[in-house]
Amino acid sequence: MNTPFPPAATVGILMIGAYLLGSIPWGLIFTRWFTAQDIRKKGSGNIGATNVRRTAGSLPALLTLTGDILKGAVPVYIAGFIRFPETLPQATIPAMVALVAFLGHLYPIFLGFRDGGKGVATAAGCFIVLCPQAVLIALLVFLITALFSNHVSAGSLAAMLILPLAVWIGSASPMIVILAAVISVWVIERHRDNIKRLRHGTEARIWNRRGEK
Repeated sequence: MNTPFPPAATVGILMIGAYLLGSIPWGLIFTRWFTAQDIRKKGSGNIGATNVRRTAGSLPALLTLTGDILKGAVPVYIAGFIRFPETLPQATIPAMVALVAFLGHLYPIFLGFRDGGKGVATAAGCFIVLCPQAVLIALLVFLITALFSNHVSAGSLAAMLILPLAVWIGSASPMIVILAAVISVWVIERHRDNIKRLRHGTEARIWNRRGEK
């Protein structure tokens, strides 16, 4: 798809649009809509779908998850349709757009560049477009780990650890593999408090064992 703007301007518009879309705090919006509560002051304080489910219920959590995935997938999908100079590797601009959308989720302008999510769902949205095979592998690893450990955070960490390898298997682009590695490290770093709680046995469980409240 050709655009009426010069290539540099087109890239700039894509970047700004991806960041602004990534910055939309769906968890905060849907929790306030359904419960009039500020998700940042509830549970773990995170605006992601897991904390939304614990605070506001399954429907707001599902809407949050969908919104967070789409804000990664939509700008990357659009970037894939725009023609750029042939001197650029094909995956360069979509990878840059994916990274900017991801950073918008982590550091949203609408929340003063703080209180962003941990990035798992938005990263998944980006790679659904960039390398869907890798997302299937990471999703399988997430489900197995989460079910056996009884912790969503453990599943997320396992999925992020496997993502670069899964992208390497499913993509011929070194740029996408590097992007996967960078995003994985960033997501794992954002889970540092979860890692501490997992080590100490205090991390929230998906479901309580018999006899637990």
